Amino acid sequence: MKQKFTLIGLALPLFLLISTLTACGGKEESISKSGFYFDTVIHITLYDKDAGYALDHCMEMAESYEQTLSDSLPDSDVSRINAHPGQAVAVAPDTAELIRLALDYGALSEGRFDITIGRLADLWSFEEENIPSEEKIRAALSHVDYRKVEVEGDTVTLHDKKSAIDLGGIAKGFIADRMKEYLESEGIRSGLINLGGNVLTLGEKPSHSSYTIGIQKPFSEDGTPILSIELLDRSVVTSGTYQRYFKKDGRIYHHIIDTATGFPCDNGLASVSILSDSSTEGDALSTTVFLMGLENGLRFVESREDIEAVFITTEDEIVYSSGFKDHYRSKEY
Repeated sequence: MKQKFTLIGLALPLFLLISTLTACGGKEESISKSGFYFDTVIHITLYDKDAGYALDHCMEMAESYEQTLSDSLPDSDVSRINAHPGQAVAVAPDTAELIRLALDYGALSEGRFDITIGRLADLWSFEEENIPSEEKIRAALSHVDYRKVEVEGDTVTLHDKKSAIDLGGIAKGFIADRMKEYLESEGIRSGLINLGGNVLTLGEKPSHSSYTIGIQKPFSEDGTPILSIELLDRSVVTSGTYQRYFKKDGRIYHHIIDTATGFPCDNGLASVSILSDSSTEGDALSTTVFLMGLENGLRFVESREDIEAVFITTEDEIVYSSGFKDHYRSKEY
């Protein structure tokens, strides 16, 4: 799982890269607005000079979702659920829907994606470069089980008193989808939503051209791309070991925690990017597919008609799903 959700995990180098690659050129007029939410910089660009009000509303949406979905704000929906295990906690409709979707992905991934990873994620402090003891990891891991969460209408019950919900592996995708729905309801058909590396495009540019989205070369200090992808009206979400990590005794400890071991996943992959219609799906599946590893992850992607994937190994080898080049153009650097 991608952690930590304070509010939501960061991907700032990817953000800077995408901003560079997608800046409008020629006579295309755009307006943009940035803000700091979800513990990262978010950036929204619209190709409509009269849509400033929509940019403002998207930022208001970001603020609202941070107040309801953060597990670090004591009055948020998630914090209240975690603080009252065994009780049905009334939450906002979007919170209930997001948790319901997250539980579906938990089942689909056979527990690789699991929102009850909160206590385990708390053990890993990437700011303090902390390696938890195996005893503490085993204890926390025994309380990771998405099946202990129940959603009934607009109430959520966490049935394990030593568990905690963390929505860091799916919330940004959900928020991006909600922002896109709002923009489309306002008749805005061209733009780009970038929530700290979760990227969702609206339609095409006014010039009828696609958006160029860069995928960072793992551990590049200046955000150098390893490839770029031409994207139209779709989402790309990347889970990468370079987004949050520390190095100790020659080993890299990163934020994608394997729910089978409680330790950072070590399977020869540096990143997985999922291309999909839904950013919610891309967010959850980028983590899931990463945890599956190259062979099993590729097999999973090939079994679905609605997604494609790009894998980057720790040796910087780039592997595409078989249908990728039927739908996308890419450039390797």
